[in-house]
Amino acid sequence: MSQLLLDIVPESQPTLDNFVVGRNLELLSALRHALAGSSSERCFYVWGETGSGKSHLLQACVRATQDMQHSAIYARGSVPPQFMEMGAAVVAVDDVETLDDAAQIELFNLYNQMRDSGAVLLVSGRESSLHLKLRDDLRTRLGWGLVYQVHVLSDAEKAQALMLHAHSRGFVLPPEVTQYLLRHGRRDLPSLMAVLDALDAHSLRLHRAPSVPLLKEVMQHELELK
Repeated sequence: MSQLLLDIVPESQPTLDNFVVGRNLELLSALRHALAGSSSERCFYVWGETGSGKSHLLQACVRATQDMQHSAIYARGSVPPQFMEMGAAVVAVDDVETLDDAAQIELFNLYNQMRDSGAVLLVSGRESSLHLKLRDDLRTRLGWGLVYQVHVLSDAEKAQALMLHAHSRGFVLPPEVTQYLLRHGRRDLPSLMAVLDALDAHSLRLHRAPSVPLLKEVMQHELELK
């Protein structure tokens, strides 16, 4: 079998426009208003299970800010030390529960600095702010801003997202392929998208339309690589 490219980096980058909303319309609207300066909210804490879209939203907000020619910083599991030097309009800190004691103090200080500067702070975690195993003062600060749970997509919403992603890559995804992928693939959308990208590459290489047999080959090869 020809080499399957399962580690293809998706061409599309996280944006607010390509975020699949599902039950997260209020959150998306609040973020857009904050970035546009039409809201007084300066701190957001978003939480949800792995694959729910937290990282997508944080990276999309940073990208949107940079597109408006403003400085913005994204960091995962750490606190960017260059905030004051860059004068960032938006700072996003992903996976807050992984911060060590020193980083938690840095985030507490960053919260206060950004509140005074009028910049927007975005923080994500896997649990609600009430249940975070962090310093009490930091956990309290995160709860002072807007707190949103990022709801995972239903299977119907995932199917729609997969079909739209396939359309953006220029091919039609047969319903039976979508159903097989949702039934046998990993549950989070980024993993599903990655398999779909590999299926597209494999079908193009073989000059065959995407199908369940081709999808099985892709998924079997993925298992063999583990």
